Amino acid sequence: MAHISSELLGILRCPVTGSTLQQDGDELVATAPDAAGNTPRYSLAEGIPVMLRPADAATATAQESPTA
Repeated sequence: MAHISSELLGILRCPVTGSTLQQDGDELVATAPDAAGNTPRYSLAEGIPVMLRPADAATATAQESPTA
Protein backbone atom coordinates (compact mmCIF):
# COMPACT_ATOMS: atom_id res chain seq x y z
CA MET A 1 0.00 0.00 0.00
CA ALA A 2 1.33 3.41 -1.00
CA HIS A 3 1.39 6.11 1.66
CA ILE A 4 0.52 9.66 0.63
CA SER A 5 2.29 12.26 2.76
CA SER A 6 0.25 14.62 4.93
CA GLU A 7 1.82 17.53 3.02
CA LEU A 8 0.43 16.25 -0.30
CA LEU A 9 -2.96 15.46 1.24
CA GLY A 10 -3.03 19.05 2.51
CA ILE A 11 -2.74 20.31 -1.07
CA LEU A 12 -4.94 17.87 -2.98
CA ARG A 13 -8.67 18.53 -3.35
CA CYS A 14 -11.46 16.39 -4.72
CA PRO A 15 -12.17 17.50 -8.32
CA VAL A 16 -15.90 16.88 -7.78
CA THR A 17 -16.61 18.41 -4.37
CA GLY A 18 -13.55 20.58 -3.75
CA SER A 19 -13.20 18.96 -0.32
CA THR A 20 -10.04 17.64 1.26
CA LEU A 21 -9.11 13.98 0.86
CA GLN A 22 -8.23 11.22 3.30
CA GLN A 23 -6.32 8.06 2.49
CA ASP A 24 -8.19 4.78 2.94
CA GLY A 25 -5.88 1.94 1.92
CA ASP A 26 -5.11 2.29 -1.79
CA GLU A 27 -7.71 5.01 -2.33
CA LEU A 28 -8.21 8.66 -1.54
CA VAL A 29 -11.68 9.49 -0.24
CA ALA A 30 -13.38 12.89 -0.35
CA THR A 31 -14.40 14.29 3.03
CA ALA A 32 -17.67 15.65 1.62
CA PRO A 33 -20.36 13.96 -0.49
CA ASP A 34 -21.18 15.01 -4.05
CA ALA A 35 -24.57 16.47 -5.09
CA ALA A 36 -26.06 12.95 -5.28
CA GLY A 37 -24.89 12.11 -1.76
CA ASN A 38 -22.10 9.77 -2.88
CA THR A 39 -18.58 10.01 -1.50
CA PRO A 40 -16.07 10.20 -4.37
CA ARG A 41 -13.12 7.78 -4.18
CA TYR A 42 -9.90 7.92 -6.21
CA SER A 43 -7.43 5.11 -6.76
CA LEU A 44 -3.68 5.20 -6.35
CA ALA A 45 -1.69 3.82 -9.28
CA GLU A 46 1.81 2.92 -8.10
CA GLY A 47 1.51 5.56 -5.39
CA ILE A 48 0.24 8.27 -7.74
CA PRO A 49 -3.27 9.64 -7.13
CA VAL A 50 -5.56 9.20 -10.15
CA MET A 51 -7.71 12.30 -9.75
CA LEU A 52 -10.23 11.79 -12.55
CA ARG A 53 -13.91 12.55 -12.15
CA PRO A 54 -15.89 9.28 -12.06
CA ALA A 55 -17.15 9.64 -15.68
CA ASP A 56 -13.61 10.42 -16.89
CA ALA A 57 -12.22 7.44 -14.97
CA ALA A 58 -14.75 5.11 -16.62
CA THR A 59 -13.76 6.42 -20.05
CA ALA A 60 -10.05 5.99 -19.31
CA THR A 61 -10.60 2.44 -18.06
CA ALA A 62 -12.61 1.55 -21.18
CA GLN A 63 -9.84 2.93 -23.42
CA GLU A 64 -7.20 0.85 -21.60
CA SER A 65 -9.13 -2.40 -21.97
CA PRO A 66 -7.79 -4.66 -24.73
CA THR A 67 -10.15 -5.33 -27.61
CA ALA A 68 -10.60 -8.73 -29.15
